[in-house]
Amino acid sequence: MPDKRSPARRPTMKDIARRAGVSESAVSFALNGRPGVSESTRARVRRVAEQLGWRPSTAARALSGEGVATVGFVLARPADTLGVDSFFLHLVSGIQEVLAERHLGLLFQVARDVADECAVYRRWWAEHRVDGVLVVDPRAEDPRPGLLDELGLPAVVIGGAPGGRHPGLSTVWADDAGAMASVVDELAALGHRRIVHIAGLPGLAHTQRRIATLRAEAERRGLTGVRSVTTDYSDAEGAAVTRRVLGGSPPPTALIYDNDVMAVAGLAAAAELGFRVPRDVSVVSWEDSALCRMVTPRLSALSRDSAEFGRTAARELMALLDGGAARSVGVPVPRLTGRGSTASASTSPVGGHGAPPAAGAGDAHDGGSDAFVTT
Repeated sequence: MPDKRSPARRPTMKDIARRAGVSESAVSFALNGRPGVSESTRARVRRVAEQLGWRPSTAARALSGEGVATVGFVLARPADTLGVDSFFLHLVSGIQEVLAERHLGLLFQVARDVADECAVYRRWWAEHRVDGVLVVDPRAEDPRPGLLDELGLPAVVIGGAPGGRHPGLSTVWADDAGAMASVVDELAALGHRRIVHIAGLPGLAHTQRRIATLRAEAERRGLTGVRSVTTDYSDAEGAAVTRRVLGGSPPPTALIYDNDVMAVAGLAAAAELGFRVPRDVSVVSWEDSALCRMVTPRLSALSRDSAEFGRTAARELMALLDGGAARSVGVPVPRLTGRGSTASASTSPVGGHGAPPAAGAGDAHDGGSDAFVTT
């Protein structure tokens, strides 16, 4: 294991005083807008502070080095997709449960992208805003672990690969490959050979693991009508991609959705096209939720305790803040719960109803892209 780099040191008022050639009290007066220094000195001190990257602490406890009793959580996803994602609601509830036991606050922020998220971490670190952070949605090429390692900011990566490349950061991971293999096992046993995986964001590491596993399982079984299509997780793209793939010839006999919202939207889109679930097409949701149990037919889904996922991540961060060593911790593999949306594959490619619409019908807003096609 490579040695962990020494964390970067935050600039202090003493550093500013030394660089500006004034006393620490003069720096304090200048930066806090108090009288006692000339305007030229005030301007010089502020210029040096900016050059050094100094930021004011948000609390007296931070100035004394005692910490700020706050954990940071940044989410770099489209804001309009967050309110319908049950996974994050349960995840945050589990995180908050553990933080409340330690009287810690949770500082939450939505970022435009990963670069913006990294800027948030730098600002939080410089301003002493948080004691540690929880990182979600790991990417294949991810700058965040290296940055947090460099800053010396305790962090737990949620959903990363086991045994990550940054030994100073803990990882709490789920076996996406094992979960996808269990879904393919079930569908293959039901006779499905044309399976479409309606996946989430293409840059996420767990999306890529699921796509790679589906490809490998299809090749192992000789399934030729299997592919993945990436989306933004929204109900709009879930429905649009469903219309597009069911408009193909022959259409798939099974659909796997990466979250419950897309699965419910896909169920409605299939019905609009005249496909009967599960007679004509089986549907599986990656996330289980009340939504999956409220529709007709009720959706088969991968069930897991998302709140416990959050509790585990928060406990690992508490261990780091207490001086413990970084660890890689796995959570139980999601279990497929079969319900009314899965059945044996139909012997008719269109389920006996009228011919489905032409490919692409109704897809004006379809942002999905085919991740792979096995032939």
